[in-house]
Amino acid sequence: QVQLVESGGGLVQAGGSLRLSCAASGRTFSMGWFRQAPGKEREFVAAISWSGGNTNVKDSVKGRFTISRDNAKNTVNLQMNSLKPEDTAVYFCAAGARMGWYRYDYDYWGQGTQVTVSS
Repeated sequence: QVQLVESGGGLVQAGGSLRLSCAASGRTFSMGWFRQAPGKEREFVAAISWSGGNTNVKDSVKGRFTISRDNAKNTVNLQMNSLKPEDTAVYFCAAGARMGWYRYDYDYWGQGTQVTVSS
């Protein structure tokens, strides 16, 4: 069983930065970040392979968000720069067997951390 715990969310002004972290217990494979804004579906943000050698990032956050992982610490991070109000959402960490774009690609989920970007 894999448990995931996110941290690092908060309130930031537009143009600011936040760094989200996800601590995993148990063996993990590919890791991803998703987000869900009020009244909207949960959507893919970024994913990283077990080795860290491959990443996928949602087009609307490319150049602003960077995903990375430290397997020695069993953590995955999401560095978010140049934040916009439309980035406001609950951000979820996920772990799964493959580095996919869809929720069904992931078997384990964290509880989420709130990110609020004020204009």
